[in-house]
Amino acid sequence: MNAVEIEEAISALAEHAFDSAEFPYAFLQAFGNKETTIRRLRSGASNKSDLDGVLQNNNIHIAVSLPGEVTKTLTALKASPATTRAKARFILATDGTDFEAEDLETGETVACPYRDFPDHFGFFLPLAGITTVKQVRDSSFDIRATSRLNRLYRTLLEENPEWDAADRRPDMNHFMARLIFCFFAEDTDIFNGSRLFTATIEQMSARDSSNTHEVIGELFRAMNTKIEGRPAANLPRWASVFPYVNGGLFSGSMDVPRFSRIARSYLLHIGNLDWTKINPDIFGSMIQAVADDEERGALGMHYTSVPNILKVLNPLFLDDLRERLQQAGDNPRMLLNLRKRMSKIRVFDPACGSGNFLVIAYKEMRKIEVEINRRRGEPGRRTEIPLTNFRGIELRDFPAEIARLALIIAEYQCDVLYRGQKEALAEFLPLDAENWITCGNALRLDWLSICPPTGTGVKHHAEDLFHTPLDQAQIDFENEGGETYICGNPPYLGSTWQSDEQKSDLRLIFESLTSNWKSLDYVAGWFMKAAEYGTRATAVAAFVATNSICQGQQVPILWPLIFSTGHDIAFAHTSFKWSNLASYNAGVTVVIVCIGRTPTIRQLFSISDDGEQVAQSVSNINAYLVSGPNIVVQDRRLPPAGRHEIEAGGKPVDGGNLLLSCQEKDQLCGCSPTASRYLKRVFGANEHNKGIVRYTLWFNDADEEVIQRDEFLRKRIDGVRTMRLASTKPATVESAKRPHRFQEIKQTGLEVVTLVPTLTSEKRQFIPAGLEPAGTIITNLSFAQFDGPIADLAILNSRMHFIWVATVCGKFKTDYRYSNKLGWNTFPIPTLTEKNKADLTRCAEDILLAREAHFPATIADLYDPDDMPADLRDAHERNDEVLERIYIGRRFRNDTERLEKLFDLYTKMTAASGKPTKARKAAV
Repeated sequence: MNAVEIEEAISALAEHAFDSAEFPYAFLQAFGNKETTIRRLRSGASNKSDLDGVLQNNNIHIAVSLPGEVTKTLTALKASPATTRAKARFILATDGTDFEAEDLETGETVACPYRDFPDHFGFFLPLAGITTVKQVRDSSFDIRATSRLNRLYRTLLEENPEWDAADRRPDMNHFMARLIFCFFAEDTDIFNGSRLFTATIEQMSARDSSNTHEVIGELFRAMNTKIEGRPAANLPRWASVFPYVNGGLFSGSMDVPRFSRIARSYLLHIGNLDWTKINPDIFGSMIQAVADDEERGALGMHYTSVPNILKVLNPLFLDDLRERLQQAGDNPRMLLNLRKRMSKIRVFDPACGSGNFLVIAYKEMRKIEVEINRRRGEPGRRTEIPLTNFRGIELRDFPAEIARLALIIAEYQCDVLYRGQKEALAEFLPLDAENWITCGNALRLDWLSICPPTGTGVKHHAEDLFHTPLDQAQIDFENEGGETYICGNPPYLGSTWQSDEQKSDLRLIFESLTSNWKSLDYVAGWFMKAAEYGTRATAVAAFVATNSICQGQQVPILWPLIFSTGHDIAFAHTSFKWSNLASYNAGVTVVIVCIGRTPTIRQLFSISDDGEQVAQSVSNINAYLVSGPNIVVQDRRLPPAGRHEIEAGGKPVDGGNLLLSCQEKDQLCGCSPTASRYLKRVFGANEHNKGIVRYTLWFNDADEEVIQRDEFLRKRIDGVRTMRLASTKPATVESAKRPHRFQEIKQTGLEVVTLVPTLTSEKRQFIPAGLEPAGTIITNLSFAQFDGPIADLAILNSRMHFIWVATVCGKFKTDYRYSNKLGWNTFPIPTLTEKNKADLTRCAEDILLAREAHFPATIADLYDPDDMPADLRDAHERNDEVLERIYIGRRFRNDTERLEKLFDLYTKMTAASGKPTKARKAAV
């Protein structure tokens, strides 16, 4: 469950009559506990409470108290030996009237009336595995409001199916945007009366909801009618008290969907929330999820934390503004110059969604501006930072509307905070008619028309403010001479998941630049557009992106094109989880990359082992987000001369007829008198890592006569032939002529094998390569070196090799993906003396012996970073020390130093072999 679903379930629980016997179980169910878990607790099988309550190990101890004894019961829960034994994090006591709880880990407490405990749902989110608790608590109102809006939205669409059609959905979304504004306006005195909107609907619409849509329609019509035009508009008296708003928000169709009694009730409940607590930088993305069919299934997962957004905005330009503020001190002239500079800064998000980045940028700049005004003795001064300087492009119409609405709300809240309620209200209505969020395809629009260097453009009709056409090309306001900062979190989408239209978008950008563009992630289009924009305007761009664009095959495709435009990487944040509000803090692994043409300071950010952000100033950042020259590692078909080759194992393509489990092997041997002579152990990555035992039938061509005489062997080989003949691939059909052999054969079956798993968990610190005896068969699900030197096994198991592979080979989901052409054939190894080889051989043998000492523990068991045996860890430490002393005469201090050395050696290695080390210029 996600945070919004949990809030909805908790609220429903509080609304029902209190049931002392059922409450603990219903509470746990609301946080996602499965029915089987609840059954075990009910039966006592897993409930070890010593206070006649419900105790869930590692989570919570709940007890229902006698009336008036909630505090006493909570004290007893805290003192309970069972609470301690179960390592419960939370204790909770309630009598259905009062509610108290404590987080035993942090010492924080909750005490409130029972009916109000849903207000504190964020306190308990660790019960659902959601760890972004502080951010959730900070935005708990937004989650509650989103939950209720989602209920209303779903109900209205169910009751008005015609509004769910594609041609009416924009009307429905626009209706929701109007409601959001009205809820906010009535709680912030914009409507000159507390709850005026909600109270009017409650009073003027019938309880059976038969005219609710008509009442709302009249209110919207009033807000679309100027004061001087109202006598002719024939508005009802109760609607005429509402101010003129428009700005495009209330223009166009006044249609309102019909309301049932339930929908009317939902509407009134939403209006009774305290909308002064709305957080526009968070709320927008949640509202977007309400209205988007694809995203509603992931409701609540689109929250992006402010700290994550600031990882982009701070080094992009906010840190510089704060530094200038510090340098200015109380100097009036320097402060004035800084304020003028800020008034011309444009922040441009070409994938703005519901405006999170723009809102955060606006609010942070207002904080700096108010400090300037304070130091200059001008408190309460009207802002000089126009909303029109915060520009965006968004493909879908509703998020574009919400983005503009979120900025309007942010401006009003800042004015109230920094200038006072009276001044904010005086200037808020009517809404301005300028439009700064363009609805369209960012990869097809001309960014220069949206943020032109001179700020000139074609005027856009005011009344269509909240209905920006898809073909809008220009903006109608100026900002001569200002800086432009491009930022955002564009859609990632690897090549496999791109739609035909998205592939067409990339084709338009890249087809004339590279023939390999089909392998690029969708986000690469934004980087290329930003680089092209930067050749014609003064701008710096920083985007959140999947880390795959800085790894593996995409680096030599994308980054030479970026560098050829004169851009370098100004700052970057190495891989981290871009988290959301899903259970277990699910999130994609991302990087942040900033490109600019003349960066004066280059900074490389990373996350330390204790979770803190670390910044390093460097002379250059290359495409792998490593300090060093702009080298692009190109794959090599073969390793350098003198080095043993590593290649993928053989490809069975057998339809399950050649490969056998232990049980299948035993069954076959029990039936066939000759099968055991042709069985060999087979290994792929799973067999190696998890200790799975499997076998393969391994024949030579000379064995065909034996196969024909053995009925059971013949059936299996016939099965291979049938499967291959049914294939649509010519190579597979051709291999049906030799069905007793693997389709691709890489070995005789007599070699000693050094096995390298195809995938390695991101949690590991090494690639756990292994050694298998002669007679072992390796499938294409792992890599192998046949009859290679044992010293190579030491290198493959080293931290040096692991960090190289992690950097240049890329990932599959979150696992490191090995590549012989990129990982082994390009890996720089110093010339090894015979003593070096002997030392490394001994290190490899020590690692193998340490593994063997823990039999039957598997590789997966042994290389769990939290539970790695001390002797195995020590063997790896010795291996790393021996190898690293070969490189530089001492241990490396960290992975950054390792990579810097490896890239230096790679430069020399490729230069010596005549291969270019720098990306060639490409025409743009």
